[in-house]
Amino acid sequence: MAKDKDAGAATRRRFLRDGGVALGGAILGGGAGAVTAKADNLPPEIPEWMKAPGEPMGSQPYGTPSPFEKGVVKNISKNLKQYISASSRTPLQELDGIITPNGLFYERHHGGVPTIDPAQHRLMLHGLVERPLIFTVDDLRRFPSQSRIHFLECSGNPGYTKPYGKTASDLVGLVSCAEWTGVSLKLVLEEAGLKPEAKWVVAEGADAAALTRSIPIEKCLDDAMLVYSQNGERLRPQQGYPLRLFLPGFEGNMSVKWLRRLHVTSEPAYSREETSKYTDLLPDGTAREFSFYMEAKSIITRPSGGQRLDVSGFHEITGIAWSGHGKIVRVEVSVDDGRSWQSAQLQEPVLTRALTRFRFPWRWDGKAAVIQSRAIDETGYVQPTLAELLAVRGENYFYHNNAIWPWRIADSGEVTNALA
Repeated sequence: MAKDKDAGAATRRRFLRDGGVALGGAILGGGAGAVTAKADNLPPEIPEWMKAPGEPMGSQPYGTPSPFEKGVVKNISKNLKQYISASSRTPLQELDGIITPNGLFYERHHGGVPTIDPAQHRLMLHGLVERPLIFTVDDLRRFPSQSRIHFLECSGNPGYTKPYGKTASDLVGLVSCAEWTGVSLKLVLEEAGLKPEAKWVVAEGADAAALTRSIPIEKCLDDAMLVYSQNGERLRPQQGYPLRLFLPGFEGNMSVKWLRRLHVTSEPAYSREETSKYTDLLPDGTAREFSFYMEAKSIITRPSGGQRLDVSGFHEITGIAWSGHGKIVRVEVSVDDGRSWQSAQLQEPVLTRALTRFRFPWRWDGKAAVIQSRAIDETGYVQPTLAELLAVRGENYFYHNNAIWPWRIADSGEVTNALA
């Protein structure tokens, strides 16, 4: 391990010594601005933005990104016929680190986004409890709070059939990661007093679809949360304002948004979203239901589809990895179409059921190559290839695709999906 670390440090030193200045800003297609910069703004000249005072403070009461980043927005398909039951994707290839900004967090709605007055919103807790309760949002905020960083991922991220996406966002943009703040669901259930026969909690949202999912009591008494804030501010309407359920590591639709009801029962509800939807069709025609966990997955986000390597030489390969079963312990990268694999560096912090950023130093020789990554989590599970998944699950499977996604780099430097 020490040897790998020393080799990485040596590579970085060589990059700084041999090519760092010469490369300028034109490593990827997004670096073209450095090539087209006006000479009057370049050293040793004084740039125009130093010649007059800037925008006064207070002109933007709620902060916004730089206008030069206006292209970094959620990925909304132009093929959608309507936007009531639809989704938008996080632009993964444009982001650094592991935290997704609230304005770029992926969305999935089944009945549109309701406008809910928190003063009028209530959470009902009833069923197999000693004391049925009704909570206001302020009532829940009086409980001891907790903040934890976790990913959230749609179980249909992505599907199994072509055409596959062109960019990292197209492929697996239905995943994001945030710091969630709220109350332990276990604490609230203990306040009501669970009866011995309590085995499930049926959660219902206050949207027009009344999305309903059954949660096993073991998860409810483990790390489940009632969330009211995301990345330090109150939930946005698209993320369930003013209250949502959050189940770390479970498929995203189970973290019911706009939460209005928790019904404690002895059996699952077998709702639409866990029978006709969000079940896994097997080759023999039967369906596997209650496939809660999101398996280990990773993807290289730079360089990735839609980008371009403008020059040969040093390039950092970076991406994200995650697992619903716990921590990522290793990410391996291949730069020769899967013939060999090398360990990437994991950026701290490495947290349970959270996105983990990985980095791998690489020198591109200017020739065609295929790069890819695979994640290994703390259970020992290794991310499979798409062919391996299809061999087990068949062509009718739809959800829980955690396959390896390779990128093809052409001689021209153009990066495309190698499986497209």
